[in-house]
This record gives sequence, structure tokens and C-alpha cells, in this order.
Amino acid sequence: MEPLTPAAATSAAPAPEAAQLPPELVCPAGSLPALKAAVDHGANCVYLGLRDATNARNFAGLNFDEAAIANGIAYAHQRGCKVFMALNTYPQASNPGPWRSAVDKAVDMGLDAVILADPGLMQYAAQHHPQLRLHLSVQGSATNFEAINFYREQFGVVRAVLPRVLSMEQVRQVIERTPVEIEVFGFGSLCVMVEGRCALSSYVTGESPNTHGVCSPPKAVRWQETPQGLESRLNGVLIDRYAPGENAGYPTLCKGRFDVADEENYYAIEEPTSLNTLELLPQLVKIGVRAIKIEGRQRSPAYVTDVTRVWREAIDHCMAQPHRYAPKTHWMAQLDQVAEGQQHTLGAYHRPWK
Repeated sequence: MEPLTPAAATSAAPAPEAAQLPPELVCPAGSLPALKAAVDHGANCVYLGLRDATNARNFAGLNFDEAAIANGIAYAHQRGCKVFMALNTYPQASNPGPWRSAVDKAVDMGLDAVILADPGLMQYAAQHHPQLRLHLSVQGSATNFEAINFYREQFGVVRAVLPRVLSMEQVRQVIERTPVEIEVFGFGSLCVMVEGRCALSSYVTGESPNTHGVCSPPKAVRWQETPQGLESRLNGVLIDRYAPGENAGYPTLCKGRFDVADEENYYAIEEPTSLNTLELLPQLVKIGVRAIKIEGRQRSPAYVTDVTRVWREAIDHCMAQPHRYAPKTHWMAQLDQVAEGQQHTLGAYHRPWK
């Protein structure tokens, strides 16, 4: 595949009027019921994964086989919604076949785009399926326009999902300096690691989430009632202990509570909370964000319903009356109910010192 010319790769962003297009609402589909919930409540696009290590939500009971994908594509396309496939883990050097096969399946089944992180897999897709629309996954960890333009020049990437570590000003600067569409996360769980670079849980389980598709493999998770409370363990390591009536989260090493030195037991690495950028929506539209992504393929269809409905209403309200837009109280309350830890943050967008 011939690289694009540097001039083309670094051309200016779309004209101001194009930047005011409503951002696409990209919603998670961990199952066929979740996909239908997203479509029915206003998603412009849904993203899904196969039932294997090619996607970063490789949990038992989640994801799609080929029959479910065909059903989901038909349901979505009949209602004007696009379907993306997340192939956002890194192929294992000893066995890249499943990842390449997944790209082939995406083409054969009529997916609208694939979301990739690995440059080798991008090269395979670009060489064998040049008509396939390629999106750069957040797992690719591209945080600047030079990196994004490189992926465009080399592989024809047309959209990039930015990691959740950039300020609003940094996002704006990226958009101004690349013709690649920019997608940002609007709501969902956060990760303390730079996306695509997490190896923390592999020290406990022996399996990296970057190649096996899951932070805490179900086979390594154990729950046990003890006199001290309900304990969650990961490969035998105590991650958390819950008092009676306390909500228990799925055990991940980064969000466990630990005794550190002589200090009281607490969330030593990261406290469970969700990103919620609803109040920043007018700014995201103004700077030309092309799509807003909702995290949560591991969550229930009810979660998808609630979050999609709120964000659809918010985007429509913002586009109709941008100067009068403000998040409604019941929107925020509904999102907090389904947020991790039932609390939210603006994440890297909130940097009062900058």
C-alpha cells in the first residue's frame, strides 16, 4: 500500500461549518439485547466483539458469534445505525491467525468499520481489504497528531479514538492538525493506565489484558464469604473485602483496596468512578469532535438503555440550542446511578491549573 503524501496527511481539519456536525453517538454492545437497546434508544453506531481474545472485553457470556453478528447488523442497518467490530487487542506472536481471520470475517459480514490497535493487523487489513474502514483504537495510545497522521499515512486510518488522558485544549490541538476523525470517550469506567500499555494484572494472573482481552480472567476470580465479610480474590490475591450490604465490584487489581504501610485500608491505586463529560458537550461539539463513545460492553442492556437515552437527548438538545444547553439534573442523576462507584469525574478534562 502506497503511503499518503505528508502534505495530505497534515492538511487542515474540516472547515468550521463541518465541525458543527452533531457528533455520532457510539454505544457498547456486549450482547445482542444490548445492541438492540442501543439502536432503539438513539445510538448512531454500536461496537461489538467476537467471543475470543481479539477484543478487550473477553468475558464469558459476553460478545458475539457469527449468527448473532449477522442478526445485529441486520437489526442496526435497518434502523440506520452503523456497526463496528472491536479487534483491539494485540495478536500473540505465536498465533496471529485469529486476529487476521477476524478482519476477514468483518469484511465478509458487512461491518461498517473495524477498531484496531496493532500496526501489524492494520497492515494486514490495508493490504487485503483496502475498502475496509479502519479506526484506531484507544488501545493504540495515540495522544498526538503526529502519531495519528502516521497511522493515516501508513494504513489509511480514518478515525482515531483518543486516550482519556488529554485536556480539552490538547484534544482541540489534535483535531486542528489532522484530517482524521476524532472520537472521544463521553461516559464510562476509567483506567489508571495509559490505554494499551497495561500489564498490571499480568503480574497476578500471568495473562496480559493486551493480548488476552480481559483484565481479570474469570477463571482467576474467586468470591468467598468470611467472618470479616465478602472477599474477592484474583488468582489467590485478596483484592477487596466488602461489608454486609456494600456493593461489590468485579475484582481488578487497579481498583482494589489495600493496606499500605501503616495507613488505613483504601483504594491505593484508583478509586472506582466513571468519566462523565455531559457538561462539556458544547465544547466537544465546538472543537469538532466527530464521535462520542460510551464505555461498557461488559455492562447490562439496562445500562446501555439508560446511558444511550440520556446521551441521545443531550446531544439533540445541545445541537438545537447550543447557547442554552446545560445538563439536566435528572440526566446527571440517572448517569450517576449506573456509574462505577455511583460517582463521576471529568477526568483529565478537569485541570484547573492549566
